[in-house]
Amino acid sequence: MQPEADMATAAGAVSALRSTVAIRERAQALLVRARAGKSANFAVDDAALKSAARTVAELTRQRFPDLRIPYHSRWRHFEAGQVDRRAQLDALLGPVDASERARTQIDLALVSVLLDAGAGAAWRYVETASGQSFSRSEGLGVASIHAFTAGLFSGDPAQPLRVDAAGLAALTAEKLGEAFQVSEGNPLIGLEGRVDVLRRLGVAMLGHTGTYGPAGRPGALYDALQAPTLKAHDILKTLLDTLSDIWPAQNRLGGIAVGDCWRHADVQGPGLTEGWMPFHKLSQWLTYSLLEPFEWAGVKVDGLDALTGLPEYRNGGLLIDAGVLRPLPADHATRTWQAGDEFIVEWRALTVALLDELAPLVRTELGLQAHQLPLACVLEGGTWGAGRLLAQRLRGGLPPFHIASDGTVF
Repeated sequence: MQPEADMATAAGAVSALRSTVAIRERAQALLVRARAGKSANFAVDDAALKSAARTVAELTRQRFPDLRIPYHSRWRHFEAGQVDRRAQLDALLGPVDASERARTQIDLALVSVLLDAGAGAAWRYVETASGQSFSRSEGLGVASIHAFTAGLFSGDPAQPLRVDAAGLAALTAEKLGEAFQVSEGNPLIGLEGRVDVLRRLGVAMLGHTGTYGPAGRPGALYDALQAPTLKAHDILKTLLDTLSDIWPAQNRLGGIAVGDCWRHADVQGPGLTEGWMPFHKLSQWLTYSLLEPFEWAGVKVDGLDALTGLPEYRNGGLLIDAGVLRPLPADHATRTWQAGDEFIVEWRALTVALLDELAPLVRTELGLQAHQLPLACVLEGGTWGAGRLLAQRLRGGLPPFHIASDGTVF
């Protein structure tokens, strides 16, 4: 933990807020407040937690009868429709060494995660080879891997299977729309915004050539973080330190971008961190999605549970729909919320804290230990799927609240 004196400077405060320790401490403090009846936003029903754990455990057993549960990551979306697209990518790569294979997989995962904003209910992607049609996150994942293998994100025609700053600079909404089969009858929400984030990614990588190399390639992370054993939080910290400028949310502290970090009057903290509630959801989703490329290359990644649960509308919706969280504002279901509203900030914080309490209950239901079922696997088994299932039953798949979002928060 940093000395408190460091929190008096913007740089020190931002560094402290780029930690899952800060996320957990502040989220847990807001949960304690809500349990004490001091929140104007939510009441907590602890008795409903066990029921929620049973729901998650039941779905986990249905999806993974052998209880061999993979990480919650973008690679699951690449498996949509029971197609092994990782093997297809390997075949296209040919006989490259494990390091280059990992770089390519990191290239793909990073750009695909950044394209994984809400697609909207109307958009679908039809995969030519399989003839299958996909929507939402699965559709975006399948579309992105085909765009990647077509060379859309590479600036070097001789090396199409990569992402680099030149390729991202040349990206247009028209090119991405064509790759994602967007048309008047097949609209994709936030197309321009997705392109803007990818262009920002290219600029940010060129500003950190020590991490991403002179070409600005995400896969250079493999070399920058190379170690026999890698900590999951080290991956996250590197992403936060180098890529925080890519997010559209203009949350800044002393002129420094803090990204997915929001104001809440009841959040305590030293110095300039006072009143800030960090989440870094998309950066953590990206970290979860980079675990496997490192592991497949033979790098041991530990400290997985240093990462938090993802505070987005599937996990958060599970807690609402299972009755663990009861919204208090009378207009919670009818108004349009902003990502920075304290109601939404608190919902996300309570989600983080309650996922930490839900995980051991799910393990007990399944008869597994923490090392057998880390939080990354509880999410996949899991809380995200249970949130989607309950939302489908109750609201046709819609989130519990209407949120005006730029697509990088939820």
